[in-house]
Amino acid sequence: MNWPTLALVALIALLQYPLWLGKGGWVRVWENERQLQAQRQVNQKLAQRNAGLDAEVRDLKSGLDAIEERARYELGMIKEGEIFVQVPQKVPLAPAPPSAGKPAAAK
Repeated sequence: MNWPTLALVALIALLQYPLWLGKGGWVRVWENERQLQAQRQVNQKLAQRNAGLDAEVRDLKSGLDAIEERARYELGMIKEGEIFVQVPQKVPLAPAPPSAGKPAAAK
């Protein structure tokens, strides 16, 4: 190859560098797009949580049913004149280990 061809190839390489690896190059654009997608997913989850909290606040402000429910389940409160009955759940007994009460077999 002669020197003008080498000079043109070098010039093209110098012009391509900022496009691919420079401050606003494609590599940075792809990385920023990936980060943007991840942040959008986080924002979507937080927006759903905020909507649920907003609905709960509106419910607490507007009616007594939500306040009564919270008092019952979180604080264990009951109304005057009510009788509280707690039903225990059946807990299965653990089976005895297989070696309990049996002598070990000699080999």
